[in-house]
Amino acid sequence: MSLSYIAKNIQASPTLALNEKAQILREKGEPVINFSVGEPKSRAPIDAILAAVQNLNTGEVRYVPPDGIPALKKAIIRYTEEFYNRKVAPENVIASSGAKQAIMVALQAILNPQEEVIYPAPYWVSYPEMAKLCGAIGVPVYPEDGSFYPRIQDIEQRVGSYTKAIIINSPNNPSGAMYSEEFIADIVDFCERRDLYLIMDDIYHRLIFDGRKPINCWEYAKKKDENSKLIIINGVSKQYAMTGFRIGWAVANKKIIEAMTNIQGHQTGGPSVVLQLAAVGALNGIQSSVENLRVTLENNRNVMCSLLKTIDGVKFSVPDGTFYLFADFSAYEKSSHKLSQMLIDKVMVLTVPGVEFGMEGYIRLSFAGTMKEIQEGIERIKWAIDPNAPNELYIGDRKLVRDWA
Repeated sequence: MSLSYIAKNIQASPTLALNEKAQILREKGEPVINFSVGEPKSRAPIDAILAAVQNLNTGEVRYVPPDGIPALKKAIIRYTEEFYNRKVAPENVIASSGAKQAIMVALQAILNPQEEVIYPAPYWVSYPEMAKLCGAIGVPVYPEDGSFYPRIQDIEQRVGSYTKAIIINSPNNPSGAMYSEEFIADIVDFCERRDLYLIMDDIYHRLIFDGRKPINCWEYAKKKDENSKLIIINGVSKQYAMTGFRIGWAVANKKIIEAMTNIQGHQTGGPSVVLQLAAVGALNGIQSSVENLRVTLENNRNVMCSLLKTIDGVKFSVPDGTFYLFADFSAYEKSSHKLSQMLIDKVMVLTVPGVEFGMEGYIRLSFAGTMKEIQEGIERIKWAIDPNAPNELYIGDRKLVRDWA
């Protein structure tokens, strides 16, 4: 069979594949614990559900504008003013089928083949593949000090004549690192001086811990007119626990949004009107669910960190936000794929290999699950890798016996 060059070079999303594997195992009755999924356990806000149901009850579920319905644009405009202190017009906004599509369409609007898009490592698994889909090249930047916190010097060293854009994801998936206000100010200034597009992937910007406040990138922009190359990405998936609703958005200058709209119009058209109205309900409704989720996640983080500290040789930085912890298990196994597979095979715990995020020897653990899952999952991991662990472990009524070194 003859496939295109892109088809031959695009890899399946490892996080989505693992989530599907967890569902299959659960359907078989296996006692799987899924640390791989980036999905809060809490329910979607009632205002979102009611808005969707109200529309469904009309039976009038029709085509919508490719850039989003007016009601959702209005809600996004209000959100942008609240969190970015920026007043924008409807022509500055596009609603997409998830923040993932908003990023993808933005890259398709600005990248030419062989041009480069830069992003700090560790990075979200889809950034390199998105670049490939544009015929472009993804360039990871590894902080010179070995931390998860890049400096502007690290970025500057990788920018070349083919560089077209930079993606900043803070708080970061997979590390949970929230970049400093100084770094955000520096990167905004640098991109303006070098005439580069800056895509701010802010999907986790309200899920932050230890008294931190969301950082407003727009505050540091000097170009505040329609020549700005700043693109802000957000959505309802994470902060409102609405992952399956697939509603995200981008805010940018009118020319970029127009180009994105043209592209999206030929790809999917506008997102489902039912799901857009649910997003309107979430954005305009009672906001306590966001803070409740944030508090729950912070508590989950604290518990996971305390449990991981009991495993000798595991190294990690305490996450500043998101619901991920990126831990170095190389003292036990250099290959993150081998380690991740072993944890699935031996103790039914799903994790994501760190190499998928650009860093070998690490695995990503999600603490978005229940407290019981976190406690039992880390207990299973410790038993699987600790040579001093007891020979037997019970998972429910099932007895596991260590038959490996």
